Amino acid sequence: MASDGKRSSGAALQASERLPLGDVVERLRGAHDGLSRWPEAACQLLPSRDALIGVVEALRSVLFPGYFGDTDLDEQTLPFHLGATLDRAVHGLREQIRRGLCAACAEPDPRRCPQCDERAADLAQRFISRLPDVRRLLAADVQAAYEGDPAARSPSEAILCYPGIFAATNYRLAHELHVLEVPLLPRMITEHAHSITGIDIHPGARIGERLFIDHGTGVVVGETAIIGNRVRIYQGVTLGARSFPLDEQGHPIKGIARHPIIEDDVIIYSGATILGRVRIGARSIIGGNVWLTHGVPPDSRISQVEVRDQGFAEGGGI
Repeated sequence: MASDGKRSSGAALQASERLPLGDVVERLRGAHDGLSRWPEAACQLLPSRDALIGVVEALRSVLFPGYFGDTDLDEQTLPFHLGATLDRAVHGLREQIRRGLCAACAEPDPRRCPQCDERAADLAQRFISRLPDVRRLLAADVQAAYEGDPAARSPSEAILCYPGIFAATNYRLAHELHVLEVPLLPRMITEHAHSITGIDIHPGARIGERLFIDHGTGVVVGETAIIGNRVRIYQGVTLGARSFPLDEQGHPIKGIARHPIIEDDVIIYSGATILGRVRIGARSIIGGNVWLTHGVPPDSRISQVEVRDQGFAEGGGI
């Protein structure tokens, strides 16, 4: 058996040696399709996805101390954990913000690096100062998840297990960076959560207190969506745009309000699609698989057309 394995390995090695790797490398190297990039100076380095995720995970352990990161904490060690973790996070975030600022420059200039360094340091400090408010919002999100799901046995279960809380945490961190107009990083943070949970929340969306996304997979919340307080959203819900106005060159116009406004205490059940700058009035209930392109007043109850159970004999009625 061992000799057979050696023969197989040898055959595979010989086959790989026959591949025209040199030709493939040369063709890839010479391609001019905009997919290749390499920095010529420190001011051209792109943000590191792995480093940024490391910062986010450090912040998660600050926002939920004892649940993530170092879980062996008590009242005496907590301040040291928070201080050391925040110090590490702010240094890492500062570098990633600097890279994001440099990446957004049309023509990077090494002479401007000191200015980018100073701005990155200021933005990182302003972001960190917002963490107590972010934690307050997340505490309300966790409580909404615990109270809104009969299957939840404790708030701890929601923190540790619920994809909606994971996605909400990344969104709320990313939103603060978005408000500070930090390039690239907010979208990288929310897309990381998207890849793990299937919940796609644009960092530009404005979301109130006590958000509860139950199950979550397939939820999409667009850039200009506004969600009020105590809103409950189930899996497969889309808060999207109905159309994309184009400029004279045929390109989508950026930054216009094009996503729904969801008022307080609305429930949107699984599979519902709400498109365009429409307003869903407070306390409304949007049923599963509903397709809406118009607003509804407060206290509305919107459902599908009544399902009809009709038997067909020998193709009749088709």
